[in-house]
Amino acid sequence: MDNKEILLVVDTVSNEKGIDREEIFEAIESALASATRKIYQQDIEVRIDIDRNTGDYQTFRRWEVVEPDENGLAEPLHQISLEAALIDQPELELGDFIEEPIDSVEFGRIAAQTAKQVIVQKVREAERRKVIDAYTDREGTLVMGQVKRVERGNVYVDLGDNAEGFIPREDMIPRESVRPGDRIRGYLHKISSEIRGPQLFISRTAPQFLIELFKLEVPEVGQDLIEILAAARDPGMRAKIAVKSNDARLDPVGACVGMRGSRVQSVSNELAGERVDIILWDENEAQFAVNAMSPAEVTSIVVDEESGSMDIAVPEDKLSQAIGRGGQNIKLASQLTGWTLNVMDEAAAEEKSEGESRQLVENFMTQLDVDEEVAIILVQESLTTIDEIAYIPESELNDIEEFDEEMVKELRGRARDALLTMAIADEETAAAGEPQEDLLTMEFMDDELAHKLSRIGICTMEDLADQSTDELEEAVGIDPEFAAKLIMKAREPWFAEAEANAE
Repeated sequence: MDNKEILLVVDTVSNEKGIDREEIFEAIESALASATRKIYQQDIEVRIDIDRNTGDYQTFRRWEVVEPDENGLAEPLHQISLEAALIDQPELELGDFIEEPIDSVEFGRIAAQTAKQVIVQKVREAERRKVIDAYTDREGTLVMGQVKRVERGNVYVDLGDNAEGFIPREDMIPRESVRPGDRIRGYLHKISSEIRGPQLFISRTAPQFLIELFKLEVPEVGQDLIEILAAARDPGMRAKIAVKSNDARLDPVGACVGMRGSRVQSVSNELAGERVDIILWDENEAQFAVNAMSPAEVTSIVVDEESGSMDIAVPEDKLSQAIGRGGQNIKLASQLTGWTLNVMDEAAAEEKSEGESRQLVENFMTQLDVDEEVAIILVQESLTTIDEIAYIPESELNDIEEFDEEMVKELRGRARDALLTMAIADEETAAAGEPQEDLLTMEFMDDELAHKLSRIGICTMEDLADQSTDELEEAVGIDPEFAAKLIMKAREPWFAEAEANAE
């Protein structure tokens, strides 16, 4: 290849692939440098300089100027000491390079092959950068293309302009059949800048895909007159979306359903027949959960904010509908609302409520040392903890018909005393320390028992060995025989030490 051919290659590749000429020149320089190193059969540092106008090129061997350590130069083929470099070029500094012209290699078959590989790699890298630049702003949107090939359930999609999308098998709708040549739409959820492998990752199972399809089918959503606030899917089977209207004149559910169900049907067809429930969003989370359980009828709901769960009661004959096939309805409703929803029939809900109320009554009777009648009144007033009795406004307790001011003051005093006692007990437990490794890993021991022991100051095997069977039985309430076995196990190191001393 002569000098003019180098310029021809640069211009041809640059025009066909849309790659900057400078990148092509750098690729050829890299290829010539590689070929030069092979000729010299040494790992030398080589620089090629191609004239961008004429295609002429020169070859230089170069060394970095460094300060050698006590062992000399770390890389003699690539480095030269500052002292030696200053002999010929006094202006040099550490980190500079000195160069010496050497014979340029002919751009023969090997060099041409190397150059081709480098250029091809540069072209691929440039094309991948172009794809990333073109699609960066489209991440989180719908894309459409033609199926190129299907490999082991993974689908490769031609998006045009040398861009290829990749749909992993797990992001395809189950039992959905696609063939090369099919047009397919998906949600672009990830763009990878890795040198190898797919770049544009597409999903047909993501909840966002469902939302974007409704934006496409329902103009009011695209105009922000209606908002889709959440979506949950069992891909290919069933889905739920939560909608809200920003215009009081618009019915968000009706708008998304469309005339005779045309809009929701179009979305369902795109999702391989996936059935879509459109749920009216409500700022009241309990009401939203009731809506999300549609089409099931909810008779009562109990919210537990501390655990992030809701107990939902339905008529017994509607229980299977509320749960759905394989738990599908309750699972989607939980995902849509962000709450853990526990569905049960009315009898079970009543039984659970009575059990919880009874537990609260017993707690108040124990913690406040009051009789059952007073405890029941507190529970009926929706009080659940002694913290509430101690610190809610006194006027709220005075409003309880059965209590007078003296009773209220007494209850608040007892509640605060109980809280103080509990705080002191917690401090003592914390001071006792955590169970140590030797106690936790000791034979016959489990984590629960080890932590029980640590709360009474028994944190090591040594501590346990000092105990008696009666003390252990009384402290943690375990069987005397098991207590004796634990203590003997803890004392084994003592016996081993005694035997060693006797010898």
